Amino acid sequence: MQRREFIIAVGAAAVWPLAADAQQPPMPVIGFLSTRSASDSARLVKAFGKGLEEAGFSEGKNISVDYRFADGRFDRLTEMEADLVRRPVAVLVTSGGASSAVAARGATSTIPIVFVIGGDPVRLGLAASLSHPGGNATGITIISGELAPKRLGLLRELVPNAKAFAAITNPNTPEGRVQSADMRAAAQSLGLKFRLLEAADEMGIEAAFAALAQERPDALLVGSDPLFDVHRDKLVALVAAAAIPAIYSFAILRRPAA
Repeated sequence: MQRREFIIAVGAAAVWPLAADAQQPPMPVIGFLSTRSASDSARLVKAFGKGLEEAGFSEGKNISVDYRFADGRFDRLTEMEADLVRRPVAVLVTSGGASSAVAARGATSTIPIVFVIGGDPVRLGLAASLSHPGGNATGITIISGELAPKRLGLLRELVPNAKAFAAITNPNTPEGRVQSADMRAAAQSLGLKFRLLEAADEMGIEAAFAALAQERPDALLVGSDPLFDVHRDKLVALVAAAAIPAIYSFAILRRPAA
């Protein structure tokens, strides 16, 4: 699904109930949920609003958007989704990884869900198949999580003298668990000395780098995860302090948050 098709799908899902039931409020509401923070999502929110306008939907005029941000606290997602469903909204848009999409899928089987994730929607249980997703969820994947083994191979090429490799992932997100399993398998097949570090919150990130300082691997892979997006400034500073070659899932992770 291309960007324009994605925005049109969101708008169409939002206005469809109005045609089906004249008792609905005059202005449909889109529920927008992200695992990230509002500041970290500023560019995405701006692009989302622009895309809606290009498709003929103007926030505050013929459509309303209720934004919710979990600030990297994944335990808040279930209640946030439930609150949006109770409102109710005409369509749920989820971003910031699969956790928000999975939470939305668990909150409703009737409200349309449009997601943006980094993993395989079939593998994550969000779709029956890519060609026929079924259910009430659809969207796009940028396959960032599925590329973790490829990044590990690239890191090996970029640091050819490295003997020991490490990676940091989030054990509490679908993407993190998939990446952990995939990288372990890739490291074994490549015959690499590999250490997996896990972090589920900001304190976990600090603890992971404390362990990194003790073990001193030669190169580091930072997994694709919304937690690392939220805490990117700390993460980049810790990598710099450790003076270790590192590869990230996105170039933006190497820059301070706006």
